[in-house]
Amino acid sequence: MTTMLNESPLASQVVDPAVPQAPARAPARKPAAPRARSRAVPEKEHKVLAQPGFVLHSYPYKETSLIIDVFSRDHGRVALVAKGAKRPHSKLRGALQTFQPLSLSWSGKSEVRTLTDAEWVGGLLPLEKSALLCGFYLNELLVKLLAREDAHPALFDHYVATLNKLAHGENAPIVLRQFERLLLKQTGVAGNWSHCVVSGKTVQPDGIYVVDPEQGTRPERISDRAPKVSGKTLLDMEREDYSDPTTQLQSKFLMRYLLSHHLGGAQLNTRQILIDLMQL
Repeated sequence: MTTMLNESPLASQVVDPAVPQAPARAPARKPAAPRARSRAVPEKEHKVLAQPGFVLHSYPYKETSLIIDVFSRDHGRVALVAKGAKRPHSKLRGALQTFQPLSLSWSGKSEVRTLTDAEWVGGLLPLEKSALLCGFYLNELLVKLLAREDAHPALFDHYVATLNKLAHGENAPIVLRQFERLLLKQTGVAGNWSHCVVSGKTVQPDGIYVVDPEQGTRPERISDRAPKVSGKTLLDMEREDYSDPTTQLQSKFLMRYLLSHHLGGAQLNTRQILIDLMQL
């Protein structure tokens, strides 16, 4: 008599390797979430209205337009295209003159914006003869030393005051030295020249020093090729006192040396003309 054994519940789960098995079904994949499309965010158009400014330089663009480089009070140097400014009946034709106070409006997204309005404000006498050359010298300095769209309100106000002084016949060399000094300060390349970086103290009036363009004021060395200036000259320049003829002479050569360094040796066309005419 054959004895029947009860099957264990686990026995039914044992897989017989001799019996072909149905292939295992892969688990169902969840549907992928839809990808969000990236959209380019449009650059916001830049609009400026009624900004005080001056034309520094201009040159022709296409047949009827101009590219103008302006110095504005709150936006610094800005390049603008003045569309149709060369047309005979354009209202911009007479307004876009150098050394004339203007109220400027512009818009746009690119580096060269579009001039939308320019109105003559007035209030300054026109520059004439040697004063006119000095004005072009100031403009050339601003074009070559100021970065675009870097605001310098204090320098702008001093520029207006300098044009006014030149128009009224004040001593041009002194007026230019004062502007050059402030320009280098505002652009961050000049500190307090009356402070000696070696001693950490104020320069001595009877001492002889050299102003290093990168490091500052230090005592002279035999090997120095830079202009040597007295401590008194440096103190006078810091006080904007150019009444001493020695201060006038030494400051002229000092500023010529420092400007040449920060311009990378680039020649200033107007300065050479002024040197020839006035020995500035």
